[in-house]
Amino acid sequence: MEEKKIYIIFTDTGTLFTKLIKLYTKKPLNHVSISFDKQLTNIFSFGRKKPYNPFVGGFVRERIAEGLFKKARCEVYSYSLSGAEYEQMQKKVRQIEAKKELYKYNFLGLIAIMLKYNLKRKNAFFCSQFVATILNEKRGMLEKSPSQCTPQDLLAMNELELIYKGKLNFYPHQVNENMVEHDFSFGKTIIYKSPDFS
Repeated sequence: MEEKKIYIIFTDTGTLFTKLIKLYTKKPLNHVSISFDKQLTNIFSFGRKKPYNPFVGGFVRERIAEGLFKKARCEVYSYSLSGAEYEQMQKKVRQIEAKKELYKYNFLGLIAIMLKYNLKRKNAFFCSQFVATILNEKRGMLEKSPSQCTPQDLLAMNELELIYKGKLNFYPHQVNENMVEHDFSFGKTIIYKSPDFS
């Protein structure tokens, strides 16, 4: 199979919760997501289900110009892998999304990282743990357990290629007319209007 690329998006949404995490990490970008297309029409992560409620979290699809991403700063990286590895990662996302109501945000896991404890919880992820779990479908890609991976650990991976840095809503590769979103779970195609950035 031909070579494929995945896209890893590191962001700073500027929320109070993000600022608290930043106090611990001392790093500017503390949220991470994954996409399988350069236009970032499908962005997957674990985070807030409602933009202004940090206590209700789980599996989320994020959009460039919606919710907390509207004013987010970001760095977007690509990573090349085989077609088989790409398909396996997509399959893992589909499996989680198909049962998303069973998953929750892993607040305890964040505390465990701060305490240097490897806490593995069933059906619970924080953002970097989720992305690391997807990346872990490629053998040897990660040196740490996903439950111990921070966004900074993922940012330090070899062979990441920076393709954009700046405000996420100015990302240059997004589709400008209509954006087509492929529904991984049910094979539907959803067409929606492009966001207005004016």
